[in-house]
Amino acid sequence: MKIRGIFPPLTTPFAADGEVDLARLRENIKRYNQTRISGYVLNGSTSESVLLSWDEVERLWAAAREAAAPEKMMIAGTGAEATAETIRHTKRAAALGYQAALVRTPSYYKPAMTFEAETAHFFRVADASPIPVLIYSVPVFTGYTVEAPLAAKVATHPNIIGIKDSSGNVQRIRDIAAAAPKGFNTLSGSGLTIAESIEAGAVGGVLAISCIVPDACADIYEAARRGEKQEIEALKKQFINPAGSLVAKFGIAGIKFAMDRLGYYGGAPRPPLLPVADEAKPEIESIVAAIRPVEANTSVS
Repeated sequence: MKIRGIFPPLTTPFAADGEVDLARLRENIKRYNQTRISGYVLNGSTSESVLLSWDEVERLWAAAREAAAPEKMMIAGTGAEATAETIRHTKRAAALGYQAALVRTPSYYKPAMTFEAETAHFFRVADASPIPVLIYSVPVFTGYTVEAPLAAKVATHPNIIGIKDSSGNVQRIRDIAAAAPKGFNTLSGSGLTIAESIEAGAVGGVLAISCIVPDACADIYEAARRGEKQEIEALKKQFINPAGSLVAKFGIAGIKFAMDRLGYYGGAPRPPLLPVADEAKPEIESIVAAIRPVEANTSVS
């Protein structure tokens, strides 16, 4: 399986009573369907995955699969701390029509999560999974980084097709792309370094900023593939760097606030995450005003 392009890790809409809002999710996806993104990731970090019950996750998976355009690739975040639980959720995602599973590194028992333990975990999941598996390395949240030797090792499994590396380290992307066999799909999770990551060997990105500026992310991906330096710099200045700084400074709450201003439904994050503070809103409004002229042109038909 080849994975190419930009995939937003969709935010989870919540209703006023705190419950997941499936109707709002469908509305967001209907609008994203009109952009040039390649597909969707459900139940990633930007989805507030650790704040959701698995029953909620499955309902979100089903609603998103129903709303997504047929040509959009669907990737489900199925990782859990236990191998057996990860397998169970991966099989459920496959049954709902997802084409690949994104499986994070177990990390709670970090001292025991050796090279051998992580390899065994991913191999067992891949052995049992009806769909291809992508490894998810997100050290900012798990404290565990998948380095090139582990990526190269798990890439020997025929059902492990790639990795999403969210470290933001372009040299790590380069090392993984060089160490893994041909056809292994290395994806960047960093919007601020997506162009450099494509140049280093990444084949696409799962980018939080693409929830805000999906077409601009698609543009910089294509420009990076063509090696268009001037276009890359212009896109960075106008869209990528402002959106990236917003995400880095304000996190999920900031993404959702910006989405509200750009015609999507963001809403509030789920506690214990806090909404954007009133004193921070003018700064986000200013960023949104700068990116709105292009990105707000996409409308739901």
